[in-house]
Amino acid sequence: MSAIAETSLQLAGMHCAACAGLIEQALMGVDGVVGAQVSAAARRATVSWDPARTRPSALVAAVRAAGYDAAPDAAAPARAMRRSEARTALWRLFVAGFCAMQVMMFATPSYVAAAGELEPGLRQLLNWGSWVLSLPVVLFAAGPFFRNAWQGARRGRVVMDLPVAIGVAVTFIASTGATFAPGGLFGHEVYFDSLTMFVSFLLGGRYVEMRARHRAAAALEDSLSHRPETALRVAADGRVEEVEAALLRAGDRVRVSLGAMFPADGRVLEGRTEADEALLTGESAPVMKGEGAAVVAGSVNVGAPVLVEVERAGADTRYEAIVAMMRGALSQRPALARTADRFAGPFLVGVLLLAALAAAAWSVIDPDRAVEVAVAVLIVTCPCALSLAAPATLVAAAGGLARRGVLVQRLDALETLATVKRLFFDKTGTLTDERATLRETKLFDDTVDAAGRAASLAAWSQHPMSLALVAALPPAQHAWSDLEEATARGVRARDAQGVEWRLGSAAWAGREGEGGDFQVWLARAGVPVAAFAFDEAARPGAAEATAALRADGVQLALRSGDAPQRAARLAERVGIEQVTGGATPEAKLAAIAEAQRGGEAVGMVGDGVNDGPVLARADVSIAMGQGALVARAQADVVVMSNRPLDIVLARGVAQRALRIVRQNLVWAAMYNALCIPLALVGWLPPWAAGLGMAASSLAVVLNALRAGR
Repeated sequence: MSAIAETSLQLAGMHCAACAGLIEQALMGVDGVVGAQVSAAARRATVSWDPARTRPSALVAAVRAAGYDAAPDAAAPARAMRRSEARTALWRLFVAGFCAMQVMMFATPSYVAAAGELEPGLRQLLNWGSWVLSLPVVLFAAGPFFRNAWQGARRGRVVMDLPVAIGVAVTFIASTGATFAPGGLFGHEVYFDSLTMFVSFLLGGRYVEMRARHRAAAALEDSLSHRPETALRVAADGRVEEVEAALLRAGDRVRVSLGAMFPADGRVLEGRTEADEALLTGESAPVMKGEGAAVVAGSVNVGAPVLVEVERAGADTRYEAIVAMMRGALSQRPALARTADRFAGPFLVGVLLLAALAAAAWSVIDPDRAVEVAVAVLIVTCPCALSLAAPATLVAAAGGLARRGVLVQRLDALETLATVKRLFFDKTGTLTDERATLRETKLFDDTVDAAGRAASLAAWSQHPMSLALVAALPPAQHAWSDLEEATARGVRARDAQGVEWRLGSAAWAGREGEGGDFQVWLARAGVPVAAFAFDEAARPGAAEATAALRADGVQLALRSGDAPQRAARLAERVGIEQVTGGATPEAKLAAIAEAQRGGEAVGMVGDGVNDGPVLARADVSIAMGQGALVARAQADVVVMSNRPLDIVLARGVAQRALRIVRQNLVWAAMYNALCIPLALVGWLPPWAAGLGMAASSLAVVLNALRAGR
C-alpha cells in the first residue's frame, strides 16, 4: 500500500457551518481520498489521500464542483483567491444595493399615495420597472444562496441558505405573478422592495464577516510566511556562499547579517547580538544572544552580525512546528460547533414546516399577506448566528493567543482550560529554566579570598553555574595566566605567584567521589578552599503565575522526578503546597488518574520526554515550547514563550471566549424568541426580517472577534 499524503486547502464561498459538511462529502467522493476534515470557521480543509489513486488537482476540482472554490494552502494563491472572493462579493453587494434603491424609489408612490390617487396604469408601470430591476438581484446577487441550497439538496442536506433561497424565490415568483397577472392567483401586492432590501442587508452582513475573516487569515499568513529564502553558508575553507535555506543541514555554519532573519535553529558560535523573537514567543523586547546561546529560525537579528551553527533546519525547526500546529488547530471543528451542526438540520426542517403552516393560516386570515408572512418566517429564523457562535469565537481566541506565543493545538481544550480546577506541574524545565542560583557557600580556608577568586575565574566561562557565580558574588579582578577551560570539568589558571587554581567539579578540584549538594569546588594547588551549592532558578513569573491560579480557585500540585528536597525547596519558592519528589512517570500517571476518578477536570503542565504519557492522559495538557518534541506533540496547548504567566493568560482568554460563546448563544436565542412571533403575526415585513438576520449574524461575528484581543 502506498503512503498516504495530506494536503491543506484554503476554501472560498462558504457562508455557514453546513457548507463544511457539503465540502467534506464532495471530497470523500473523490477516488483515493481516505479522510477529509473541513473547518467552517477557518475556511480550511485537510485531506488525506492516496497518491497512487488521485492528485491534488482532483481535490480542488471536487470542491469547485460542489459550488465552492479552493486553492492550495500557500500564501500567494490563497491571497489571490481572497481578492477574487472579495471582488465578487463586493460586486454582488453593489448590484443588490443599487437595484434596491431604485426599486424603493419605484415603490414609494404606492406607499405615499392616498387611495385612488395612483392610476392603475402607472402602478402597473412602476411594478414592471421594479421587476426588471429585481432580475439582476435574483439572478446575480442572490446567486450564492441558490447555489448553496441546490448543492445541499442534491446531497440530501438541509443547509442554512435553503430557507433564504426559498424565501427569495417565493417572493420573486409571487411578485412576478402579481405584476403580470394582477388579481390572479398571487393577488395584486408585490414585494420587490422587500426582496431587494433583504438580499442587500444579508450580503452586506456577509461581506463584513468575510472581510474580518480575510484580515485574520492575512495576519496569520504574514506572521508565518516571513522566512528567509536564502542563507550565507560558511564552507570549511572559510568561503561564504549563498544557498537556499531549505538546503541547510545540521552542522552547517551560517553567517547572519544585521537585520536578517535566522534561517534555522542553532547556536551562536561567534559574536554577541540581540534577537527579536516576537513572532515566535510574543516577547516584544529583543533577547540578548551571546556565544553558545540558542537562536530560532524566523527571529530577526537586531544587534550585530554573528556566526551560527545549525542544529535544526527545514521542517524540524520551531518555526515550522508553529506553522504546523496553528494550521492543525485551525482545521479542527470544535465540539461546540459539532453540536450546533447536529441541531442545525432538524431546526431548519422545523423552520420550513413553520413557514408552511404560517402560509396556510394566513391564506385563510388574509390571502394577500400569506406569502409575505411565510417569507418573513423563513428569513428571520435562518440560524446563521447560532452556527457561528462557537467556532468563530474559539478560532479568534486561538489566533489571539498565537500572537502572544501560546499555540492551541486542540480548540476543544479551551473549554476545558477555562473550567479546570486542578493543575499538576512538572518541575524541571517547566517551573525552572536553564539558569542556576547560588544557594550555599562552604569555606575550608578563611585566610583565602575564596569569593573573589571564584568570581574572577567564573567570569572566563559561559557554563550556567559559572554565570550564576558571577551574578551572585561581588565582582573581583585577579591577574591570571595559562587560562584553560576543560569541557564538562571546569576552569584552571595560575595566579601572579604561579600557583594553580581550579574551579569546577569535585573531581576537577581533587575531591573525587565527593560533592553531594555542592556542585562547584574551588581549589588552590590541589587543596579545596571553598564549595558552592546551587538551586535551579525559577522561571520569571512562576510565583506570580501560581498565585494567580490559586486565586482563581485552581488546586496546584508539583510532581517531580527530582530529589524530594530539591522539589520541596522549589515548591516553597513558587507557592505550591502539594509536592512530591522522586515521582516516576507511572506515579504521575496514577496521580492524574486518581484525581480524574474523583470527577475533577485535571490539567498537566510538563516539558520532558517522561511527561508524554501524563500529558496524553490529562483532560487538558500544556507543554513548554523548549521542551521535548514528544511532550509538545501530546500537549493541547504549547507555551512557546516558556513564560508561566502565559498559562494564566491562556486560561483568562479561554474563560473570556466561553463567556463570549454564551453571550452569542443567548443573543441568537433571544433574537429568534422575539422575532419569530412578530413574523408569525405579520408585524415583521420581509425586508425587516432580512435586516434583523444580517444584523444578528454580524453582531455574533464582531462579538467573537473580541476573544482574540
